[in-house]
Amino acid sequence: METITHDEMQSTASSPVQDVEQPRFTRRETLLTMAGVLLVMLLASLDQTIVATAMPRIISELQGFDRYTWVTTAYLLASTVMVPIYGKLSDQFGRKPIFLIGIVLFLTGSVMCGAAQSMNQLIAFRAFQGLGAAALMPIAIAVVGDLFSPRERGKWQGVTGGVFGLSSILGPTVGGWITDNSTWRWVFYVNLPIGIIALLVLIFLMPTLRSKSKDTRIDYIGAALLMAGTIPLMLGLTWAGQEYDWLSWQILGLFAVALVFMTLFFVYEHTLEKRDAQPIIEPSMFKSSVFSVSVAITMITNIAMFGCILFLPLYAQGVLGISATNSGLLLAPLMLSLILASVISGQLVSRFGRYKWIAFVGMIITVGGMLLLLRLGVNSTQADLIIAMIVLGLGLGFGMSLYTLIVQNSVSAKKIGQATSSLTFFRQIGGSVASAALGSVLLNTYKPAFHNALSTDVKSFFDMIGGRAPGGLGDQLLSSFDNPNILLSTDAQTKTEAFFAKFGPAGKTVYGEILGAVKDGLALGIHNLFLISLGLTIVGFILLFFLKEVPLRGSSQGQATQEAVAGSEEIANPVLMH
Repeated sequence: METITHDEMQSTASSPVQDVEQPRFTRRETLLTMAGVLLVMLLASLDQTIVATAMPRIISELQGFDRYTWVTTAYLLASTVMVPIYGKLSDQFGRKPIFLIGIVLFLTGSVMCGAAQSMNQLIAFRAFQGLGAAALMPIAIAVVGDLFSPRERGKWQGVTGGVFGLSSILGPTVGGWITDNSTWRWVFYVNLPIGIIALLVLIFLMPTLRSKSKDTRIDYIGAALLMAGTIPLMLGLTWAGQEYDWLSWQILGLFAVALVFMTLFFVYEHTLEKRDAQPIIEPSMFKSSVFSVSVAITMITNIAMFGCILFLPLYAQGVLGISATNSGLLLAPLMLSLILASVISGQLVSRFGRYKWIAFVGMIITVGGMLLLLRLGVNSTQADLIIAMIVLGLGLGFGMSLYTLIVQNSVSAKKIGQATSSLTFFRQIGGSVASAALGSVLLNTYKPAFHNALSTDVKSFFDMIGGRAPGGLGDQLLSSFDNPNILLSTDAQTKTEAFFAKFGPAGKTVYGEILGAVKDGLALGIHNLFLISLGLTIVGFILLFFLKEVPLRGSSQGQATQEAVAGSEEIANPVLMH
């Protein structure tokens, strides 16, 4: 048994009864607002997956292979930097105006991207689109927090988690269909009908939710410091291991600049908070163990999740040889089980009003899924992969929306936007760490594993065709396999096999062995990523023991006010069971 003292909670709960009580709206207002919110969430999550599918066609037409990654990097930079800023502004000026501004910016950016005539224009327009996208997801989740009491919120949090899974299936499929049957520009224009419908629903049918704060000062200096700290951090994570080595002066310099400005940001925010001057992120929120532990678990599990999801298609296509034609459906088993578990966990948390046991169940199932992934190798079957993905999806689904609910329940109502956007901000940082760091681990693991898998006969073959001579044919040919891309291109495999066929039966045998070595190297590299993800998940599991449980306030529409008052007493001095 553990008690949260009043001193510990006072930084996140002022005027408990007032903060706990949730605004009540008609059923029609609530359902129509949620319809608009879910459309916006689907819009934001679909955009990234649809664009990723169309990128090969885009860079081919705009002649921009050398700037391929910048299309994603520009979007990610702009959206990550703006997330906490929008969250704070929505607390100050109200959700609706900031939400609508974000949608308009996003749709405007979509039109600009679709009309781009060069790669540089597309990169600039994606950054503009990211400025709007940053408002969509965190404010959408904050709106759920405004509409419902924490206990009622769980039912909808499960549905919102399902939207992410649905977009991961629909996005690549729709993107592939558009790219094959129309111009790539429609991957951006397709945002318009969905966005306009959502915009009209929210303009005319969304209630005000809560009035704007009396103190509407904007923290311009804090925003500038946050940008100055986040941009070099994101650039460093994006370039590390790809453009530059992790220990190069460029990467270390970017991280140093990020550290300096992020330190200045939190020092300045602390000064503002002491003066009650509306900082973007109030450092006192981290004094709440519920908030700080939730942020830590979210970052860690997001890195682990990306470590699996980003590289499962690579394993499926490269090692198992599953066709890339329907690559959008490769993750369908994982995403469908994730959607199911997300909805179930939302219903359970609303039914029982407690979240810690659900978090433990989700993490245990996730660990089980990771262990099944570790068993995958070059001799595994597609059925082995599907079973592992289903188990992993169930585990991830249980916790995907849970920590947003936990954080919202731990702070006062007037800080929901700030807390939600802060959690989203750190979640996106975790995803960036995963894509950069784990991608680097894969590349650094694959090459030595590939060379170790080569037999003596294969090495002798390359010696025979001139591998020992400086710049010889053998060296050049062998180095072409230092990247496992050949496994993903049937055209490259056909050309390479034809080349080896010139050396007769021995050449064909060597080609088969090389292809096997490439698979061995890739399988080992991905295995190591799964191992790292498992380790991170176990760390997240351990952190759960430090997560305090504040019973969710509110249970049903009819009892909302009574539950809210009871909830205020729990915030002031709750007794927590572990």
